[in-house]
Amino acid sequence: MKAISNVKGRAYPLGLKNVDTDIIIPAPWLKTISRSGLGKGAFQSLREVPGNVFDNPAFAGAPILIAGDNFGCGSSREHAAWAMADLGISAVIAPSFSDIFSGNAFKNGLLAIVLPQDAIDRLMEVAQSDEIHIDLETQTVTTPFQDRFTFEIDPFRKHCLMHGVDEIGLTLKSSDAISAYETKISASQPWLTPSIA
Repeated sequence: MKAISNVKGRAYPLGLKNVDTDIIIPAPWLKTISRSGLGKGAFQSLREVPGNVFDNPAFAGAPILIAGDNFGCGSSREHAAWAMADLGISAVIAPSFSDIFSGNAFKNGLLAIVLPQDAIDRLMEVAQSDEIHIDLETQTVTTPFQDRFTFEIDPFRKHCLMHGVDEIGLTLKSSDAISAYETKISASQPWLTPSIA
C-alpha cells in the first residue's frame, strides 16, 4: 500500500449525495479480481452524461474527490475503492460515508475525510478553479484562500496510511513474535503440532 501524507491538486467537485457503490463501479466490472483497469469503469453512469466532471479536462488526474452525504452506500464491493484508486483518486472528502465503504477505503490506502456541509460547500466552490491541499500529519484541508478545515481520523488508521502499511504488512512486521510463539507452543504442547507421516 502506498503511503499518504500530503495530497495536493485539483478536486473533482462531485457533491452528489447517496452515491452508492454501483455508481462508483457498476456490477459488470466486478468479474475481475485485478485492481488495475477498473478506473475505466469508475463512475460509468455519471460519465455518460455530457459535461460531467470526470471527463472535464480541467479535472483530469485530480487526486481528490469532493462528495455529498452518505458516500459509498449500497453493497460492500471493495472494487469501489479499487476503481477510485485506479482512477488516480487518493482522498475523498464528504460529510459522511457508509461504514463499509470507509473501511474498504482505508484498507486500500484511500483517505476518507469527514467534514461538515459548510466546509464541503466551500471546497466545492474552490475546486472549480483552484487546488486543494490535504495534510494528514496535521489533519487539515487547506485552500489558497486561507481556508483551513480540520478533520478527525482514528490514530491507528492515520498511522497505517502515513506508513503505507495494510493488514498484511502489519502481520509481517510481527513475524518474529509469531514464530517465537509458535515455537513456544510447539515445545510446550507438541500434540497441537501436526506430524508429517
